Parts: sequence; C-alpha cells; structure tokens
Amino acid sequence: MWLDSVKQVYGHSLDVNWKNYVLEQTNSKEEDAPKVWEKADPHEARAILALMAGEAARRQGRDAFDKFHLALLKARHGGEERIPLNEDEPLIKVAAEAGLDAGQFREDLKDRSMLDQIGKDHTEGVEEHGVFGTPTFVFENGNAAYLKTFVPPAEDAVAFFEHFAGLMRDRSYIGEMKRPQPPWPKRAIRD
Repeated sequence: MWLDSVKQVYGHSLDVNWKNYVLEQTNSKEEDAPKVWEKADPHEARAILALMAGEAARRQGRDAFDKFHLALLKARHGGEERIPLNEDEPLIKVAAEAGLDAGQFREDLKDRSMLDQIGKDHTEGVEEHGVFGTPTFVFENGNAAYLKTFVPPAEDAVAFFEHFAGLMRDRSYIGEMKRPQPPWPKRAIRD
C-alpha cells in the first residue's frame, strides 16, 4: 500500500506492472500434482480466486485494475478483519467499492481462461526471475529483488523506495541482505 504513495509522487514515470504469483504452488510438496491453477475449483485454493479477480479487474482497464488492487490490499491488510481471498462475494464487494462494473466483474470472475495467464505469470516469474515470494520487484534492466519490510512511515516512503531501487536495480552484485538479529525485526519498528 505504501507503494501507492510513491506512485502518486512519481506519476506515470513509475510504471508498476503487477504480475500473478502463486505462493501456494511454490510451497507445494507434491511434485507430480497438477499446478494450483489447474485444479478443478479455484475456491479450494487459498488465493487463486483473488488472482482471477485481479485479472477480471484488468479487463476493465489499467486504472480499474490499479483501483481494485489497492482496494484489495487495504481490505486484506489494512484493517483488523482480513477478507477471504477464495470467496466471490467479498471480492465482488471490493470491486464495486473501487468503482468497477460489478456485474461485468462477476461474470469475468467465472472465466477460467484467466487461469492460463496466472500460470504463465507464475512460471515466468519463477523461471526467468527466480521469484520465490512477494513482493519481488523486477526492474527494467532485469535485476530482481524480493523485499521483506514493514510499511515505511509515510514521510519516508519515497526516499525508502528510491534507496531500495537504487541499491537493488543498479547493483546486480548484491545477492542478499538480512538483519542478523533473531527474532527479526528486533528494533525495526519505531514506537
């Protein structure tokens, strides 16, 4: 959600192209089982339906997707109650509140062909960029970096992003950085 405030400052010069990633697939121990997006009922997976909802929103345009995506993040992570990611009605409600055409969204949410895009995005992320979790940023030069962070203070969001991007986009020789203080994040949160 903090990235939205960075986008507001940068405007169109910061192009964030969200892709699908299925953590449940990465964590699966069943090597020969069908991929999570190939299973019969998307409602049985933890978040496939939410990814389908993102694709349904994308069908209404880039702005519609951006509004839905931010609203979904807020509905999932911004309050005390986390909406379920595998139920139609909460996702449709988020879409309607974000200003999307809820009827079209509801119909598109039934379209299983979106699962092909989800699988394609996931496979590309894993095979081409080494994605293992979210958020992973893939920069225009091909460098990729996973970021585990708390939400930075609003007044620091832009500077935080610029430092992160400059470090991980421009320095391909950096492999990993981690705070060596178990349990993380000791002293990471300001009071």
